[in-house]
Amino acid sequence: MDALANQAELMSWNREFEKLPAEERVRSAMAMLPGHHILTSSFGAQAAVSLHLLTRVQADIPVVLIDTGYLFPETYEFIEQMQERLQLNLHTYRSLKSPAWQEAQHGQRWLQGVEGLEAYNYDNKVEPMQRALRELRVGTWFTGVRRSQADTRSQTPFIADNGDYFKVAPLADWNDRDIFDYLKQHDLPYHPLWEKGYVSIGDVHTTRPLHEVDSVEDTRFFGLKRECGLHDTL
Repeated sequence: MDALANQAELMSWNREFEKLPAEERVRSAMAMLPGHHILTSSFGAQAAVSLHLLTRVQADIPVVLIDTGYLFPETYEFIEQMQERLQLNLHTYRSLKSPAWQEAQHGQRWLQGVEGLEAYNYDNKVEPMQRALRELRVGTWFTGVRRSQADTRSQTPFIADNGDYFKVAPLADWNDRDIFDYLKQHDLPYHPLWEKGYVSIGDVHTTRPLHEVDSVEDTRFFGLKRECGLHDTL
């Protein structure tokens, strides 16, 4: 993959974005970076912020959901709620093999250590996302990733060049208070599991509420790993 921008340009853009409010970062990125633009959302605990922020700027921006087939029932309900409220242009991508087919072939890979988790995540998250990027001919991918979410995200830039597309994190420097204030200001909901202690919400089988584990890092993937592959390999 050839770089789309040189390092000096990226550094300059990131410095400028430090000075801008989140909505202006979105507007600037959409104006200067190539289309087609998309937003990815896991419809997790605080997903309403990025969904609302991006659709205020571009109402019909494609919102890509990677559905493993193992999301919480409350997550599917939250998706329906947000789609109805914001009239989302939702594009759902899934593994080419159903969950039942995968289990028949491989068993429950999320219980097979780090190697099993990585294979499961590749088939159910990374490969469907790769397909979405190709089929939607993505030039700029917006995400809700924030530096304060995990150690693995602490260096997240506002704009990154992945060779085939740009990746933009307009909320990179936001903390939980910023999220709370935005949700309150716009009368937006947290994910329904937030009140039950779930601070990071993925699949039913690899997500734990905070009160059942020792740290935030342990709420996903049994503490064996933090990232599913979407933001550390793509």
